[in-house]
Amino acid sequence: MSAWLHVIGIGDNGADSLSPATLSVLESAEVIFGATRHHDLTAHLTAERRAWPSPFDALIADLKTLKGRRVVVLATGDPLWYSVGARIAREIDPAEILFHPQLSAFQLAAARMGWSLADCETLTIHGRPAEQIIPFLAPEQSLLILTKDAASPAQVAQILRDRGYGASRLTVLAHMNGAEEARFDGTAADWSQDVPDFHTLAVACVADEGAAILPRTGLPDTAFASDGNMTKQEVRAITLSKLAPARGALLWDIGCGSGSVAIEWMRAARDARAIGIECRADRRAFAAQNAITLGAPALKLIDGTAPEALANLPAPDAVFIGGGLTRTVFDTAWAALKPHGRLVANTVTLEGEATLLALHGAFGGALSRISVERAKPVGSLSGWKPFMTVTQWTLTKGSTPT
Repeated sequence: MSAWLHVIGIGDNGADSLSPATLSVLESAEVIFGATRHHDLTAHLTAERRAWPSPFDALIADLKTLKGRRVVVLATGDPLWYSVGARIAREIDPAEILFHPQLSAFQLAAARMGWSLADCETLTIHGRPAEQIIPFLAPEQSLLILTKDAASPAQVAQILRDRGYGASRLTVLAHMNGAEEARFDGTAADWSQDVPDFHTLAVACVADEGAAILPRTGLPDTAFASDGNMTKQEVRAITLSKLAPARGALLWDIGCGSGSVAIEWMRAARDARAIGIECRADRRAFAAQNAITLGAPALKLIDGTAPEALANLPAPDAVFIGGGLTRTVFDTAWAALKPHGRLVANTVTLEGEATLLALHGAFGGALSRISVERAKPVGSLSGWKPFMTVTQWTLTKGSTPT
């Protein structure tokens, strides 16, 4: 099968950024899709021009109607790195597509900054909430961020200040390799630069004195807004290890409460997703607040009770049942769970433990009891204060239960 669709990455210097072979493909195109900026960079070409449609998903339908013609989609830099190419490749047979990557914004920015790209976190807030950068904030970390517009650096600076990283150094790299290339420097504490819309943001993270440095996982309980009923830090760490977060994986958090497990799942792996099912509005409000504050703004919250609320949800890679476990809830979650998926259920009640024992007897898996004690003041001295013991059942979908 020969390729009819070409996805070409282009730099800010337009046709000069393309190899002779890629330029030949572009010049012979019958139809060219792109943003206004891309069309302006290639204004000398006579092909039919089409703008990216709105909603953007309509692009796929438009492309499919043109199969058999010479079609080019223009993108910025590397079209398979936070760009349109990956979306197209999910919907059209890759054998019908040829990709022509250009130097990515990340590569150019790393070169301008003198940073090793392999040692940087490469992120995007283009079309995504800026809070997504929060899990990556840590002392001496280097972040390269694709932005939305001129307002993005100020949004990032505010996030940094709010979390004790006001001393962090921000560099806006605008129109790299183009005639209007420019650089703007400042700190999060005093950022006031007026910058162009088209740029990449570099952040050298510097923690202020006394800043609370949060880990990706194992967050202290005090990091979460809650009514006190939540999976405690030590139990949460064990629970996450059993759920095994992975890039792009989806968690169902049944009875998610303040969202502590779902949020740490999303912080633990890039692009990890979570759906929290919670019937109490006050706890959903806590979860929504925590998701923004702790950098998991894509957490999806559902008002409902399992198993009814589980209907028509996308199949999960892992399921956590922190409340409301019944045989019907298990059966529904287990049927939806993907092969090799993990199911973890925690309980602190005798009734819940009886349910877990029965399920363990029927399906196998592993049972654990987790006891946690923390040192607390006892008058002028200290003593151990125990939390309620948690019974935990874990099961992997490696074979059909018996």
